[in-house]
Amino acid sequence: MARITKKVKLFIVRMLAEFETPTSTSKAVKDIFNIEVSPQQCELYDPTKRMGQDLGQELRDKFFEYRRLANEELEAIPIANKRYRLQLLQGLVEKYPDNPVLIPKWTEQAAKEMGGLFTNRQEVTGANGGPVETVNSNTNVNSYLEARKKALDDY
Repeated sequence: MARITKKVKLFIVRMLAEFETPTSTSKAVKDIFNIEVSPQQCELYDPTKRMGQDLGQELRDKFFEYRRLANEELEAIPIANKRYRLQLLQGLVEKYPDNPVLIPKWTEQAAKEMGGLFTNRQEVTGANGGPVETVNSNTNVNSYLEARKKALDDY
């Protein structure tokens, strides 16, 4: 196992916190710092993995801080932005305007993007847009419990 400095440890923690794999992290360490580290050694710096459970508190705190920042900055990833995705589709349509197979697929994709099909938002309503009615029925549970009680009383 290669001995690594605190600067390299922080780099590994940051890469793993930003959802990079241990393999890609070890390659990045080799490219940037010219230090050979195995993917298994990198995995020691991920407290969400079994191998990283004994990670020191300082690096553990840094990991979760970097993870929180990575989750908050999703808009920094271009493909996560609806406008960027639509621009990509538009570029494809302009580049290949006579493609009879892909043009309908791309226009359907654009329509889905505009219609909000690819969002996590869900709206559930009842009849005529009202609230959903729920019925709480414990009859089966109650009859089961009564039968169990009766069986115990028979002993």
